[in-house]
Amino acid sequence: MRITSKGQVTIPQHVREQAGLLPGTEVEFVVEDGGTVRIMKAQQGRKETRGERLVRRLWNSATARPRLTTDEIMRLTRGE
Repeated sequence: MRITSKGQVTIPQHVREQAGLLPGTEVEFVVEDGGTVRIMKAQQGRKETRGERLVRRLWNSATARPRLTTDEIMRLTRGE
């Protein structure tokens, strides 16, 4: 197995399956004595993705405004 010029390496499928490493799983690297490197599932929870942050912010901004009735929305869209 070889590390790419971008520092990437492919973890074999059977190793990912045994360790429960699914796409999106956060991992951490631990350097032990003698230079051995161990890859482990991260202890902290998963970080919020950029898309999740955007949806949360949009959701919060939508709920902060007064709700309009259907008739009010139709008047606004028709220019009445």
